[in-house]
Parts: sequence; structure tokens; C-alpha cells
Amino acid sequence: MFQRAIDDLKESAGNTVRLASVAAVAVVAGSITMVFLCAAAFVFVLQNYGLIEACLAGAAIFFLIAVIAVAIYAIRRNAMKKRAAQKTRATAQNFLADPMVVAAGLQLARTVGIKKLIPILAIGGLALGLLAGRRDRDETGADT
Repeated sequence: MFQRAIDDLKESAGNTVRLASVAAVAVVAGSITMVFLCAAAFVFVLQNYGLIEACLAGAAIFFLIAVIAVAIYAIRRNAMKKRAAQKTRATAQNFLADPMVVAAGLQLARTVGIKKLIPILAIGGLALGLLAGRRDRDETGADT
């Protein structure tokens, strides 16, 4: 069970490092490209309209770039949160399919006895159902 979590962590860290290195190269190349495009736009506006208009045009270009970057960041952050929530739900559902958990449950049933275990399981199932319903309500944003 812990090996799966460790493997997921290793895979996630490796993917993060690879994405970060690709992003760094893209940022450097994109920055150089933007510098030359902005210089060309500045010179064009300076020759045709004047210094103040050229400075305002440069500010507008950089403001537009900042707005686009913030929008992309917000979209990606929301997508990552949704993926993490789905992965957590899938892990919780797969926990009961683990053979070690099933074996431990059978051993517990043999030790305690099935007649004594039925009321405990009923109360546990009720509590689990209430918690699952509560978590679903919290995720949908419903107020109680």
C-alpha cells in the first residue's frame, strides 16, 4: 500500500522536474522573442506617433501579456485541483480492493465472531455513508 504512494510520489516528482525544465527553456526563448517584438513595436510606434505613444503601447503589450499569464495560471491551478480530487477518490475506492485489507477483515471476523461483528459493521457502514454524503455535499458547495 505504501509502495504505491511512494511510486506515485516519485513519478510526480519526475514529471514536475521534466515539466519545469521544459518550461524554463520555453520562458527563456519566449522572453527573448518578446524583447525583440517589443523593441520592433516600440521603434515602429516611435517613428510614426512619438515617444509617449510608444511608451503607452509598450505598457499595453506587457499588461496584456500579464493578464494572459494570470488567466492561464488560474485555469491550470483549477485543473490540477480537480485531478488531485479525482485521484484521491480513486485511491479511497481502491483501498477496499486491496487483498491485505480483505485478509485483515476476514481475520477480524474469525477472531471476534460474525455475530458480534454484524452490529459493529452496521454502525461503521452508517458512519461511512454519512461521511461520504457529507463530503459530496462539501464538494458541490451546498450549505446545510
